[in-house]
Amino acid sequence: MTTTTAGEPVAARASEVWKVYGTGEARVVALRGVSAQFERGRFTAIMGPSGSGKSTLMHCLAGLDTVDRGQVHVGGTEITKLGDKALTRLRRDRVGFIFQQFNLLPTLSAQENIRLPLDIAGRKPDPQWWDVVIDTVGLRDRLSHRPSQLSGGQQQRVACARALVGRPDVIFADEPTGNLDSRSGAEVLSFLRASVREHGQTIVMVTHDPVAASYADRVVFLADGEIVDELLEPTPETVLDMMKRLDTHAEPVML
Repeated sequence: MTTTTAGEPVAARASEVWKVYGTGEARVVALRGVSAQFERGRFTAIMGPSGSGKSTLMHCLAGLDTVDRGQVHVGGTEITKLGDKALTRLRRDRVGFIFQQFNLLPTLSAQENIRLPLDIAGRKPDPQWWDVVIDTVGLRDRLSHRPSQLSGGQQQRVACARALVGRPDVIFADEPTGNLDSRSGAEVLSFLRASVREHGQTIVMVTHDPVAASYADRVVFLADGEIVDELLEPTPETVLDMMKRLDTHAEPVML
């Protein structure tokens, strides 16, 4: 099944992607011929039962994992043809990442953590964009603090700012509110929503939470390594209803 929205530029695309782990009796088909497009300036959530392939799809789209068959594009670049060095540069310069565990360096301040990818790349932040990002995450008075001096929600907002500050083509977020309480999670999701609506960012988020998914413009559902449905303008109720229908596909396919 191919999911598309006509007329909008594509930030990331999977075409007939297959991913298999293991061999023999332990062989697991994680993705089976998945085709999907993720348009620029939109917030897309990927959902599915445990073992459905949602994290595998995100990792393949982001260049964090290889595919066995098919192609993956970020913008106009086919990343499945890139060598290790070129792929590393693409991930550094054109892709942002937000993870459940925050992945902040404890010895660096919030400001230093936000700037880290740019410093590694030898780039300076655009001053105007820097101010926009810092004001959007609402951490201007916490920039000198180290992660241990910040709440979980503040740490995740630092991680969000780090992903945004380089103006990547697309940001991939893997369960970004999984370690947060509901209030902190809502703050982070509101920030991600604002970065899409007000600043044209593209976000692809894996989540198991129907409330988190309801912040997205679109939800793509996987089961048994295949895209089986999607929702536009989701609500927590419509997402939950769809997930209940997919409960019978809770295990990965073993071949």
